[in-house]
Amino acid sequence: MEATIITIMALLFLSFVALGVYVTVKVAKAAKRGVDRTIDQARRTVEDTTLRAKSLGQAGTAGELARLRLSLRTSMRATQEALQAGVAEDASLKESLDLFHRLSAHGLELDADLKRLEREPDRAWVAGQLPELAARTERITGSADALRRAARERALKFAEDDLSSLSAQIDVEAGALRHWADPDTTPEPARETGPGTGGEPSAITAPDPRRPAYPWEKSARPETTT
Repeated sequence: MEATIITIMALLFLSFVALGVYVTVKVAKAAKRGVDRTIDQARRTVEDTTLRAKSLGQAGTAGELARLRLSLRTSMRATQEALQAGVAEDASLKESLDLFHRLSAHGLELDADLKRLEREPDRAWVAGQLPELAARTERITGSADALRRAARERALKFAEDDLSSLSAQIDVEAGALRHWADPDTTPEPARETGPGTGGEPSAITAPDPRRPAYPWEKSARPETTT
């Protein structure tokens, strides 16, 4: 009996140890991912700032390469953010997001080519490559911009349709609320209410805590008791 109890206690102890190790590893991985994201964001910010300074402060080949890289990165990032934000509410954008991922492969290749040419010592040869590089950049950014704008136009169209439907419903409700103003309407006699009559007054519905708070909405003032 004692041996069984000891075995059970040992198993419980090992289970707690294993659980603790698992949780520790998960927390460590999550923390590492957070640090990696912060480092990547900081690196992208530094690169963007550097490219912006070069595109504005340097003339010739160096400035044009920086301008092309900055244009590519800006367009691709804006499109990625728009599609990722929209796909959560519109599942049909998943195909658009898949197409963007394929386009991103070409964008990464182009960005790598531009970055290598920044270190190329033969500036005359690099200048000769600029027309083709500019055309590639325009094709990729043009496709990215088309996806982003189409997704935004789709969202605006859905919002407009929903607003039109809502406005029509509100007009009908407003007309029903003004029904008392009809002179030919004879008010119905009051009906008894109470248990068993089938006409109990509706209870006050508490606000749904899941409903979002709007910026124009005032907080309800708590009732005071004496």
